[in-house]
Amino acid sequence: MSRDPVAVIGGGAAGMMAALSARRAGAPVVLIEPNEKLGRKLYITGKGRCNLTNNTTPQGVLENVPRNGRFLYSAVTRFPPAAVMEYFEHLGVPLKTERGGRVFPCSDRAADVIDALFFALKKAGVTLLRDRATALEVREGRVTGVVLERQTLAAGAVVLATGGLSYPATGSTGDGYRLARQVGHTIAEPRPSLVPLEEAGETCARMQGLSLKNVTFTLKNQKKKVVFQEQGEMLFTHFGLSGPLVLSASAHANWAKDTYTGIIDLKPALDEEKLEARILRDIAQAPNKAFHNVLEGLLPRLMVPVAGERAQIPPDLPVNTLTKAQRRRLVETMKHFTVPIAGPRPIKEAIITAGGVKTGEVDPGTMMSKKAPGLFLAGELLDVDAYTGGFNLQIAWCTGRAAGEGAAQYCQEEAQ
Repeated sequence: MSRDPVAVIGGGAAGMMAALSARRAGAPVVLIEPNEKLGRKLYITGKGRCNLTNNTTPQGVLENVPRNGRFLYSAVTRFPPAAVMEYFEHLGVPLKTERGGRVFPCSDRAADVIDALFFALKKAGVTLLRDRATALEVREGRVTGVVLERQTLAAGAVVLATGGLSYPATGSTGDGYRLARQVGHTIAEPRPSLVPLEEAGETCARMQGLSLKNVTFTLKNQKKKVVFQEQGEMLFTHFGLSGPLVLSASAHANWAKDTYTGIIDLKPALDEEKLEARILRDIAQAPNKAFHNVLEGLLPRLMVPVAGERAQIPPDLPVNTLTKAQRRRLVETMKHFTVPIAGPRPIKEAIITAGGVKTGEVDPGTMMSKKAPGLFLAGELLDVDAYTGGFNLQIAWCTGRAAGEGAAQYCQEEAQ
């Protein structure tokens, strides 16, 4: 085997897994990361709890990858969620499965996952190098090293696992795209995914900070086609909409060609007929109250003035004078509360970057570049992304594993 190490660029989820996998396969490994701490983005996943995979089958993972899922078949079959869970349990991180198959550490601490990986790297003898990669060293079309800010490192193989453009404060600065382009890779335009949505208007700002639970959020395009519909939690913000439902919906949007409207069903457990009966019952219990007072029994306080305006009902109107037409407008407002969407928030606020190195230019079995032998790619840098629920980290783990093993095998073959 070549004495030059496998150089892994990027100390996030995919990079750490690639380093551990290459080391386990017998290669000397150098993990290059400019940040003081490894896995900084892992600290903020799952609201600081680290939703590290989804307890499902490989097919279940692929069904949650809207673009280029077929490319992942080999990697996710060889290192499926069950194996990922076993891997972390073996590292000393007890796990639990929650709603929707989401897998978390029992401690609810992302730091436990990062610490376990860090100690595993130290124990395995992976060399950590605090530096930033500025270029790849290429000889006769093959990648043979990394040019760093402070030195040049000869390498038997290089794994690029630098992440995308989301959360740049964690180190995802887009360096990987530049390095991949250097050897001829095509980059599908990076765009935000799993991102809050901006409203075309100012309704949401009036309800800023209001969190809704057990509502149904629907995203429709300009042709009235439903591209997303799910029940759960969401949040009104000063710019528009956020929260789990909205982030999930954003992954289904094609901002380049479509415009969208968000529709909130505030009472999904009641159909329109039952909701009107509920309103009539509330009116009968307090016939002389003002409309806005009765509405506070049906909706969160911050929504009351907005819903009243939408239904064109004066707030001080005695409820026993409500007409049938006014009641119908109120039901319509509560079952179909519309929010026109201006677009996604900036990519730096996205949890995940969609786009990246085109998958057709990468071997799906080993993650080796088809443009430059000796270069391997993993994680968010690739043009694959998934919905929320632990699927994006599953992609990081399985592509990191494949790239690390592929790089070690390449070194071995080159040394023979």
